[in-house]
Amino acid sequence: MSNPVIWHNPRCSKSRETLKLLEEKGYTPEVRLYLDTPPDAEELERAAAELGLGPLQMIRRKEEPAKALSGDTPEDMLFAAMAADPIIIERPIVFYKGRAAIGRPPENVLRILD
Repeated sequence: MSNPVIWHNPRCSKSRETLKLLEEKGYTPEVRLYLDTPPDAEELERAAAELGLGPLQMIRRKEEPAKALSGDTPEDMLFAAMAADPIIIERPIVFYKGRAAIGRPPENVLRILD
């Protein structure tokens, strides 16, 4: 069994629950503390493609740095904003075999697992 990758924030309850769920299902996920090692804009574009979402759907709108962003903001600027301030990236995101899911609720990630 290959291992999924989780963009994890240990301070987030949904992120902790998602990590626990993966482990309960027998996976040993590669944990990326994305606030410490943020993805760049290119990596965020790939993540959006794997998620099947636009960049605005990947943003935690209630975070202060995201409040100025809107549907009128060009996509490249949205990806750049997430790369510059990763706290606005929705979490957690799990990647597995070319697909991805946001763990809100944590059970969402089950659809991309074998």
